Amino acid sequence: MIKKCVGISSIVISLILTGCVQDHSDEMSSNELYVATNGNNDNPGTINEPLLTLEEATDRAVKGTNVFIREGTYDEPLIVQHSGSYSEPIVFQSYQDEQVRISGRTFQDHEEDMELVQIVDRSYITIKGLEVCDLSTDRDEKTIMGILVTGDSQHIQLLNNHIHHIETYADEGNAHGIAVYGDQPISNILIKENIVEDLKLGWSEALVLNGDVSDFLITENIVQQNNNIGIDLIGFEGTAFDSSSDFARDGTISHNRVHHNSSYGNPSYGNNYSAAGIYVDGGSDLLIQENKVYQNDIGIEATSEHKGKDASGIQMIRNTVYENHYTGISIGGYDEQRGGTIDSVIAENILYKNDTKEMDGAQVLFQYKAVNNLIKNNIMTTSDSGLFVSIENEESLDNTFTENVYHKERNKQPIWIVQGEPITSLEAFQEVIGSDERSIYDDPDFVDAAHYHFELNDGSPAKSLW
Repeated sequence: MIKKCVGISSIVISLILTGCVQDHSDEMSSNELYVATNGNNDNPGTINEPLLTLEEATDRAVKGTNVFIREGTYDEPLIVQHSGSYSEPIVFQSYQDEQVRISGRTFQDHEEDMELVQIVDRSYITIKGLEVCDLSTDRDEKTIMGILVTGDSQHIQLLNNHIHHIETYADEGNAHGIAVYGDQPISNILIKENIVEDLKLGWSEALVLNGDVSDFLITENIVQQNNNIGIDLIGFEGTAFDSSSDFARDGTISHNRVHHNSSYGNPSYGNNYSAAGIYVDGGSDLLIQENKVYQNDIGIEATSEHKGKDASGIQMIRNTVYENHYTGISIGGYDEQRGGTIDSVIAENILYKNDTKEMDGAQVLFQYKAVNNLIKNNIMTTSDSGLFVSIENEESLDNTFTENVYHKERNKQPIWIVQGEPITSLEAFQEVIGSDERSIYDDPDFVDAAHYHFELNDGSPAKSLW
């Protein structure tokens, strides 16, 4: 079963990389425009006679234009005015890796939502190599964003940007670093090699895809040091005009580094450890693969916050998830009034010493309505709590465990919790859940786990299962 799932996922990645989402960033456009802080909007926009403002550049940047922005700070938003095409995209990028900062430092804090880079009803657009920063608000119920993609937008690429210090100080505030809001169908999105950090998010997330968003790749990004969720794939919040497609789907989240994201001390959450590094809230048919997710509140979480709706077809494969405060991987709703997680796979992950705050979250946590999921070929090492797995209710016993490795350590009592009852042997756990007979309780023999090198030495007993 797991080989079949991985095979399908590989095909999806191949289609995304070679067909649906193509990187046009290295293509030279037929037209070039230059912008510089010492330019003039009466100039032709050449490298020697550049334009002064982003507003003028976006107005002139028609299909096939490559806009080069020279170094400096631009105290204005970049609002994309025109669409490109497959053969003639529009590209906004820093010139030869010069430091270009789009800043909200001078913006007045009006009641309206605000973005520093805005792509609405535009297609075949690339934003590359820009620093997007210094936007803040004190207003409740206002949302501020570094980069926003919404409306009828397709084939959008966000590449190698640095988004930081987007900050809400309101108790009921919202902020995003990167937000793709699918009120209408949005597809073919590539978000690659961005750094999203040092954000104060209120109720919101650092990098989010919400609503009718499909066929996307989020890869090789660093999402760190934010005071709520790192990467979020959301459904069923009423974002999309068409409620039947109001969920993120058919996408891949791979090779990202997501760490030190915590809601503890966030005014919206108080002293709760509730922020996931990667969170699926009602998404479907998503591949979460080969990410490093560490020292967040929760490593990876897949569920739905909306009763009667579920996260489904979520493949969490070959991720390295370690030292998260509450739990490594969590599925199922956090109470009976939420949806759940069905028909999903947790496989070939390294789960190492999560539950560092000893909150009984274990390495893998099953909450409400986690049903018909496969947990296979994972290696789990407990924190000081000694907890491998926690299954909170009877309904969530309806899952299949097989070929997992539970790390046997000296002077540490192993514990599996099922419906509040601790179980201290693998054999007893197998009997209670009715599966996992092919798993082992042994030392996986990592190369150097103390320095987070989780390769297996030759002769490791885990290799027979991997």
